[in-house]
Amino acid sequence: METQNEIDYNRIAEAIEFLRLNHKRQPTLDEAAAHVHLSPFHFQRMFKDWAGVTPKQFLQYLSIEHAKSILKDKQASLFDTAFETGLSGTGRLHDLFIKIEGMTPGEYKNGGEQLTINYSFAESPFGTLLVASTDKGICYMAFVDTDNDTAFAELQKHFPNATYHQFLDTIQQNAMFIFTQDWSKLSDIKLHLKGTPFQLKVWETLLKVPMGGLVTYGSLAGSLQNPNASRAVGSAVGDNPVAFLIPCHRVIKSTGETGQYHWGSQRKNAMIGWEASKAFAAV
Repeated sequence: METQNEIDYNRIAEAIEFLRLNHKRQPTLDEAAAHVHLSPFHFQRMFKDWAGVTPKQFLQYLSIEHAKSILKDKQASLFDTAFETGLSGTGRLHDLFIKIEGMTPGEYKNGGEQLTINYSFAESPFGTLLVASTDKGICYMAFVDTDNDTAFAELQKHFPNATYHQFLDTIQQNAMFIFTQDWSKLSDIKLHLKGTPFQLKVWETLLKVPMGGLVTYGSLAGSLQNPNASRAVGSAVGDNPVAFLIPCHRVIKSTGETGQYHWGSQRKNAMIGWEASKAFAAV
């Protein structure tokens, strides 16, 4: 006999399949709820508990992934892509790409061809950094653990057709001041991030963790009012494209262990200790 947990799981799995098969016609919340015999309110709450996003957000992800495949594989026009995706027009396609991908459909189609990215190498207390920016803000920051050419090649994978200039601009300078200036000025640093709404929400929440402070994956999920999403939170933390400025190094395990870090656990420990000493000195 199925438990209630198994029944709920099967309903959400059925709902996900329904949205996947019908995303081109953009089904409403009421339609999806009716398909699994739930009220829209109950369905919305249950779906978010299990999937970590709302049905509408999940439908947007399906739409954008379909649009990306059309733009990339078929080299279709924006109008044809919007039509094939079930969207009302190129304006809505544009808005959806900006919201989820952090770039326009044209920029995605051209691999960032319309973007101009400045980049530079800078020294930090924790090693050399590659810092990159668009005219909107910092789009990438990573520690250089091999050589500059390899680090630059990693950056290019994110925007393969962008125009690159090795140039230290004001946006990058403001970002690097974080190692020497008042941490209260963090809000002055502009970021140009590409990510899903859930990833952006996780990164935004990380920015609220104070210097010298630590947070667990579970408490971070709780801050997002989604306590069951610890694993999804962990994935979003690991996908952070901007080292240090978005402080994923402040996330630790519930056991108190510092855990893994994209740029090395030893560096993570050093960063935590450095921030703790700064915070203590400021008291």
